[in-house]
Amino acid sequence: MIASVSGRVAAVGPDQAVIEVGGVGLAVSCAPATLASLRVGELAVLATALVVRETELTLYGFADADEKEVFEALQTATGVGPRLAQAVLGVLRPDDVRRAVATEDLNALCKVSGIGKKGAQRIVLDLKDRLGPPLGTGTGVVPAPRVEQWQDQLRAALTGLGYGLREADEAVIAVEPLVTDPPSVPVLLRQALAVLRPS
Repeated sequence: MIASVSGRVAAVGPDQAVIEVGGVGLAVSCAPATLASLRVGELAVLATALVVRETELTLYGFADADEKEVFEALQTATGVGPRLAQAVLGVLRPDDVRRAVATEDLNALCKVSGIGKKGAQRIVLDLKDRLGPPLGTGTGVVPAPRVEQWQDQLRAALTGLGYGLREADEAVIAVEPLVTDPPSVPVLLRQALAVLRPS
């Protein structure tokens, strides 16, 4: 098991980053908020989980160990694989997930693309006794997910790919009419790149 990686950020893409570790570039799949915190050329430390499938090995990266813990717990729920678990963490912070499960807030979980009411009910049922209470102090109400941060995440991803702030701002403005609810930063990044590099 690869528990963490530490190295220079070689590249940042729509849904993964490449971290150079000991002369080897490791492709690490990350949620948009984690990708937005990475800068090409700078050092990064990510908690990681290696998911082994018959035809592929996928390394998932997280901002901290708590996010990784929730990612692994989500996969113990019926019908939740690593991609969907990562999608949950792309919309909700770890404590938001704990609070949604603890309070049976299905609406919060349904904000994640790929999770309907039945799926949310299964997650609540399966994780009720596994996630525990939120670690931070809260009101018991699930905060709004990080959907309002898409502009900053997209801007950071574009500058991480080497674009200037002016170009990034123009691209953010250009894709704003295409924003869905909740916003998908990887999709918006692809659209922004199409604006910046027209065929």
